[in-house]
Amino acid sequence: MSNSDFKGQIVVYSIVGCPFCMRAKQTLRDLELPFLDINLDSYGESVRKEVRERSGRSTVPQIFFNSKHVGGYDDLKALLADKVGLDRLIEEVKNNESPPEAPKVPDSSELKKEKIGDMDFTCELDEHAVLIRDLKMSGIIKDHRKGLTTHKNTFQANQFVDWLVKEKSFDDRATGIVSGQDLLDRGYAAAVKATRDGRFEDNDTLYRLLEHDQNSALNAGLTSECEARPASDLGEDLRKLILSLYNDFLTPDGKSVNYKGIAESSQFKMYTRMTAQLYRVDIKSATREEKIAFFINIYNALVIHGYVAVGAPTNLWQRYKFFNYVSYIIGGQLYSLNDIENGVLRANRKPIGSLSKPFSKSDLRLVVALDQPEPLIHFALVCGAKSCPPIKTYSGKDVMNELKLAAEAFLEGSDGCQVNADKKEVKCSQIFKWYREDFGKNDKDVAVFISNHMGPGEKKTSFLQVISQKDYKVSYMKYNWAINSQ
Repeated sequence: MSNSDFKGQIVVYSIVGCPFCMRAKQTLRDLELPFLDINLDSYGESVRKEVRERSGRSTVPQIFFNSKHVGGYDDLKALLADKVGLDRLIEEVKNNESPPEAPKVPDSSELKKEKIGDMDFTCELDEHAVLIRDLKMSGIIKDHRKGLTTHKNTFQANQFVDWLVKEKSFDDRATGIVSGQDLLDRGYAAAVKATRDGRFEDNDTLYRLLEHDQNSALNAGLTSECEARPASDLGEDLRKLILSLYNDFLTPDGKSVNYKGIAESSQFKMYTRMTAQLYRVDIKSATREEKIAFFINIYNALVIHGYVAVGAPTNLWQRYKFFNYVSYIIGGQLYSLNDIENGVLRANRKPIGSLSKPFSKSDLRLVVALDQPEPLIHFALVCGAKSCPPIKTYSGKDVMNELKLAAEAFLEGSDGCQVNADKKEVKCSQIFKWYREDFGKNDKDVAVFISNHMGPGEKKTSFLQVISQKDYKVSYMKYNWAINSQ
């Protein structure tokens, strides 16, 4: 059928990188039904609010046949079994124009100026970039042996100062020391053996450019010549770019991702180059909200980068290695997925099954960690499993409202929680059991937390009725670790 065969209109509200949105649209294509796809990522919050008001839901996709709200992908799939009902809806759209109350294309004034996938990553060249280029050609960066250890690609502080005075015409050694300190403060270099005060002194202390740091970080070995950017802005841009990539290589049926295809794409190579900007990002001075948004975005981007670079984990041991070793250099320090989640966002709480906290008392990363854990991050962190919350990008200015919406969306689905009124039982995601201390002291506290963060509707009403009884039961569903890789 063509659009000309229909007087009315089928509308699908979706977001980038949403597998269930892809499945819903593919189902409509299989039925040869034309539809209008409205990407909510392209519009402001007012359009999202309108969709929530129309549908009564916080999730996507949301599907309308003229003014008739069908629901999400599961609702559309259920409708396929009801041939009479489906045919009735198709005839309604085919023979009748959309009434005034039916969804319409949002006004162009609602369009965001920046669209996902359309970003041009340009940057201001840092004034020290030329100095670093010359330093790498100076010959003072080489392998240094101290005791039984050989430190590759390092330079001595006093030799660096000598070079500045002789080759760069610095006035005196004091000015050279200031320049060396500036390189440390700007995140270009770090001491081989970290000192707590971080002072650059005119002696034989060894330093190494971060791009020469020998570690397993996925952004190691890159060159960062851009002026340092605010953490929240950089986090959003990196997340948007890799989310666009994820969407481009998500199969039309939304069931798998071609990670090999991502790895071979020119956009992924651009993304990888961009991760070098994380070296010198200033995260210490960020607000709590900016830290939360930044680290959620970077965590979610790092998961996809990890799948591309090392592959998706398929068993318990591989998952342990993946979340503990897949990492980025951020602000001069190494952060694994585990460090981001449990060290920073959970305020340095012990990971599942661990006897120790991610950061020791002397760890330089401890100053970046939140002072109090933020439980809502559990609805935003994407681990790549089918039971995880939906993929999104978070902004430093509105992250708490966005997290509340993510919680509503997660709890709206059957993976988040289920209610059995007859058995007076509520079933919750295993996330609430694993991280119980973030949600309360016991199962009853977990139930109250869930009720406070569910969106309005029949499910919440039923949930509240069950937990209002003294003898209700809280249980936890098995977690689905099935990976959506192709």
